[in-house]
Amino acid sequence: MEKVCNNPLVEKTTLAKIILGIIVAIPLATRKGLFRALARLFYYLSPRQRLIAIHNLQCAFPEKGMTEIVALTRKVYHHLAIVAAEFFEIPSLRKLDPSFIAEIEGLENCTRALEKNKGLLIMSAHFGNWEYGAALISLLVQPMMVIYRPFDSAILENLISRVRASTGNTPLPKERATLKMFRSLARNESIGILMDQNVAAREGIFVDFFGRPACTTDGIALLALNTEAPVIPTFMYRQKDGRYRMVLGEEVEIIRTGDMRADIVANTQKFTEIIEDIIRKYPDQWLWLHQRWKTKPCQAE
Repeated sequence: MEKVCNNPLVEKTTLAKIILGIIVAIPLATRKGLFRALARLFYYLSPRQRLIAIHNLQCAFPEKGMTEIVALTRKVYHHLAIVAAEFFEIPSLRKLDPSFIAEIEGLENCTRALEKNKGLLIMSAHFGNWEYGAALISLLVQPMMVIYRPFDSAILENLISRVRASTGNTPLPKERATLKMFRSLARNESIGILMDQNVAAREGIFVDFFGRPACTTDGIALLALNTEAPVIPTFMYRQKDGRYRMVLGEEVEIIRTGDMRADIVANTQKFTEIIEDIIRKYPDQWLWLHQRWKTKPCQAE
C-alpha cells in the first residue's frame, strides 16, 4: 500500500521546489515584463506602501517637487520588479563568468582583509541588486554567512533560502546568529549583513539617516570592535546601460576610543553615512517602501 507523506515541512519544501521550477521556466525577459506589470499594479492597488515611499522620499529630498518625487517613486517600483525577476537567476550564476554579470571593482580589498585572519564583515544595504551581490561574493571571494530576517510564510521562507544558498552562502536567521557569527569570524570566514532596515528600540541604536534619527542595528560595530574583523562596504548597482557594477570598497577604519558605547554609536553612524552616500547617488535603487524610521526615539526611553 502506498505511503502518504503528511509531513508539513516536506510538503512545503516540495511546493517551494515546484514554484521555483515554474518561475525559472519563464524566460528572464518575459519574467521581467511580468514582474514590472505586477509592480505597476501593486503601485496602484497598495496606496499604503506607495504613500510610505513618497513620504520617505519627500523627507529625504525636501528640495524635490512632488512631480519629481512621484516619478522617482515609480522608478523605485520598476527597479524592485527587476531585482525580484532576476532573483530566480541566482542558481544559474555558477555557470556564468562573473564579468558577464557585472563590472567588479575592489576585489583586492577583500583579499587583503582576509589576509589578516580575523574574518570579514561585508556591510551592505537593500540597495541595487543586493541579492546578486551576495551571490557574486560567494563565487569571487568565499561563501558567506548571510544574516537575514525570516519570512512569515514557511513556503516563501523555504523558496528564498533555497535560492540564496544555491551559490554556497549560508542564510542564517538573525535571532540565533550571535554565537555563530563570532565562531565564523574566528575561522576567518565572511559574514554579510544588510544594516539599513528599521529595528525595534531594544535591538538597536539611533543614528542620523537622511537627517532623521533611525533605529539601526549595532551588530556590525559590535562584531568589528570585539573581533577586529575588517569591514568592507559592498554595493551592486545598475548603471544607465543596464549593466551592473559591484564595488567592494576599502576597509572602513574603525573608531576606537576605549569607550565601547560611544564607539558603537560612532561606527554605526559611520557605516550608515556610507549607505546614505550611495543611495543619494542612485535614489531609485533603494527600498523606500520600507518604514525605515518607524521606531521613534521616545520608544527607547
